Amino acid sequence: MLRVSILVVSTKILAQEEPDRGRDDLEQIVRNLPATVISYDVVPDDRKWIRDQLIRVCDDHGPDVLLTIGGTGVRPSDWTPEATRDVIDKEIPGMAEAMRQESLKKVRTAMLSRATAGIRKHTLIINLPGSPKGVKENLSVILPVLDHAVEKIRSDRRDE
Repeated sequence: MLRVSILVVSTKILAQEEPDRGRDDLEQIVRNLPATVISYDVVPDDRKWIRDQLIRVCDDHGPDVLLTIGGTGVRPSDWTPEATRDVIDKEIPGMAEAMRQESLKKVRTAMLSRATAGIRKHTLIINLPGSPKGVKENLSVILPVLDHAVEKIRSDRRDE
């Protein structure tokens, strides 16, 4: 079973200016993968905060997959892809391209997504949109290769 960490990027949720309406849905989506949520954190829309939390979660918890939620658009406060690129060792552009391509069939604004995916040490980091519906739709695109990707990343761990 996959071990998954979730990192929500939202200054408003962190400041309790709006509720974290998606948490239950997100955790249920992950359980349906099937996977176990091993950590759930919220950080502000700030590149350094996001970067530091990505490092901490990967290094301290060692999840198989770390899902970031939000901060992938074109607003001035959207920094998730940049923070992700700051910490990954390898980028996996095909995953983000596949998610955008499939999302574009449903909503034209999908072309504004700047989401990325990559590997930090032994953790696959995937940027997802901020809405639970978008998370579910994007995960459904990469689900067929998720176990394979994690297996390949884990195989590196055996080589150490």
